Amino acid sequence: MTDQTSTGRRPEDEPEDVLPEGPVLAEGVDEDPIEKNRRLPVGWRATAIAAFAAVYAFFHLAALNGLSISRTTGIELPLLPEMPMETWAFRIVHIAGALALGFLLFSSRFFSDDRPARDTKLVGYAALALLIPAALALATALGFMADINSGTLPQMGGLTTWAAFPGTELYTTEVWWYGVPLLIATFGAIVLGWIEDRPRDRFPISDMVLAFCAVVVAAYLIPIYGTAARNSVGTPFVPVGVAFAATAGSALILELTRRVAGMALVIITGVFLAYTFTAHLLPGILAVQTPYTWQRFFGFLYTDAGILGATTAVSSTYIILFIIFAAFLQASKVGDYFVNFAFAAAGRARGGPAKVAIFASGLMGMINGTSAGNVVATGSLTIPLMKKVGYSKRTSGAVEAAASTGGQIMPPIMGAGAFIMAEITGIPYTEIAIAAIIPAVLYFVSVYFMVDLEAAKLGMRGMREDELPKFRDMVRRVFLFLPIVILIAALFMGYSVIRAGTLATAAAAVVSWLTPHRMGLRALVRAFEIAGVMSIQIIAVCACAGIIVGVISLTGVGARFSSLLLDIADTSQLLALFFAMCIAILLGMGMPTTAAYAVAASVVAPGLVQLGIPTLTAHFFVFYFAVLSAITPPVALASYAAAGISGANAMETSVTSFKFGLAAFIVPFMFFYNGALLMDGSWVEVLRAGVTAAFGVFLLSSGVQGWFMGARVAWFLRVALIAAALFMIEGGLMTDLVGLGLAVAIYFVQKLFHPRPDATIPVRGAD
Repeated sequence: MTDQTSTGRRPEDEPEDVLPEGPVLAEGVDEDPIEKNRRLPVGWRATAIAAFAAVYAFFHLAALNGLSISRTTGIELPLLPEMPMETWAFRIVHIAGALALGFLLFSSRFFSDDRPARDTKLVGYAALALLIPAALALATALGFMADINSGTLPQMGGLTTWAAFPGTELYTTEVWWYGVPLLIATFGAIVLGWIEDRPRDRFPISDMVLAFCAVVVAAYLIPIYGTAARNSVGTPFVPVGVAFAATAGSALILELTRRVAGMALVIITGVFLAYTFTAHLLPGILAVQTPYTWQRFFGFLYTDAGILGATTAVSSTYIILFIIFAAFLQASKVGDYFVNFAFAAAGRARGGPAKVAIFASGLMGMINGTSAGNVVATGSLTIPLMKKVGYSKRTSGAVEAAASTGGQIMPPIMGAGAFIMAEITGIPYTEIAIAAIIPAVLYFVSVYFMVDLEAAKLGMRGMREDELPKFRDMVRRVFLFLPIVILIAALFMGYSVIRAGTLATAAAAVVSWLTPHRMGLRALVRAFEIAGVMSIQIIAVCACAGIIVGVISLTGVGARFSSLLLDIADTSQLLALFFAMCIAILLGMGMPTTAAYAVAASVVAPGLVQLGIPTLTAHFFVFYFAVLSAITPPVALASYAAAGISGANAMETSVTSFKFGLAAFIVPFMFFYNGALLMDGSWVEVLRAGVTAAFGVFLLSSGVQGWFMGARVAWFLRVALIAAALFMIEGGLMTDLVGLGLAVAIYFVQKLFHPRPDATIPVRGAD
């Protein structure tokens, strides 16, 4: 749902060949796209939302850096713990804030300028009535909080007990005064939200009820998890109120995920939820011995083994920190500079705009966490230019989709998946970032070769000098890279990721004073507001992925899948890897990268580790294929976003982007056969592996494109080129020599015998 620009116009509505006169200058690349279901409040509503989003983002920055409300202000807030908060409480607040902000900002339906709002006053009144049970649930939760903080309850092992057993008055209160009213308000407001229709600048009452319910869930869970009841989660003795709160919280997460990320992840999560309660009826590896009760399952779900687990741990720390960093860069217009720098550096090469797309998308990938978002940010400028110099519509969109997808594997930030990898594996983030360097280079080199050979086949030119920004002007502003440099330097100097990210964020504000976009107090508040809004989708997605992780953890289906991989590996280890690849791609189709990797890491990676594959290699394997699902037909989010801008057929664009990213589907198998590609080996081994793999990628691109050393090649030479590429990519000394010898033989056959190519040269601009 990111196919609409911040001006409210869809990119596909723009004239295809209307380009600026004079030099091409990127403007507005940093602007946050306006989704078609995002509300645009005005007046006091806009002020309230801006303040909410800014405070929400600043709260995280303060908490992560160990600031205390009472220490810094002298104001004692007895109902709020000092920051840094207890881990579970911090994550519960993190999710509740995103839910409340998300329901106020994102509608259940798409807005249309030519569709007037329907009269749904009766629905509004019904939604207003739901505030009564919601308020009752909140009052009950606050009463529980007061009881727990009163010091009158008995202690067990230093923790307050919470004896809400069936038949007790406390149990009855939890069910009828908290749980049932909360579920009535939550599910009633979700249903009414699908019906209630309000103008784009107003908040529907049903969505305000949902935001209120998010607060009610947190108001109960935070104090309860501070008692001995926390030790009973996942058992039949978990307080029934926890199950009620978790049920309502899960429903809120699924509904917000539907609004901000589409139905794909919601459907997959629904399948896993259905599996939980039907697993005892299923055969084979999917079966469990005994059915799970509703209370036990949902009492387990809202814990650090599920929703509050690794995915939320990362979204509440590293991800939101780097979203704040990206927002500060956005406020200082660094994205525009990145794209203009790319035009100045690569625009003169043949097929220049396509190479600009590769360069710019790699740079933007460091500050943009999604493949589709990267496409929208840079593609609205690069795709029309690619079409202008001769690329077809589908090729223009495919190049942008493939390049933007690569931004997710580009160090140092690598989207959110790298942080989740560090959290799950325990491997230091800096080690992951270093290991990602050669694979990222291979990916972008592969796409570069593909577009360069395509340009050679079509006889394209580069852009003229007068069409490009002046390189000397770009060099004068190279200091805008300083926040990125500080981030990398701080990480490798041993600073924590949080401290390094905070220093880089501060550097972005300081650097802005050397530009026309100086960040004063108002700009700082605006940056925090942008960060709060930008974080909603990724937080919802991470929490939703946590539901799937919770199901896998409780049912043990991941371990049984690992056993299946071991059985396949007895026949062929390569077959087991291929099977793991297919599962990782299927799990990732239609899902944002973060959720795709989180799920694949729970299902696939443990099985690969049991095969004897090193932990880092196994997780990189599934991470890459989770990322590549964005350009893999038939459900390729990045390709579909690019097709919307280029005007090409979405499926044709996804097939072409799959072709341009083909080398990336081979790279993960290279990890398995040659660990030097992940910096595991001596510098000589690493250097040789990188150089030979890069040459292999060139041969593969030549074979796929049918263009080698300045001429088209016959079909049998294309097959030989692909074979030579695979020998070079495999990584052994003998295979490298075989691949090199085969490449030399192909070159001499091409030069001496001039075999006639069977394919015809495509027509420029043909689609």
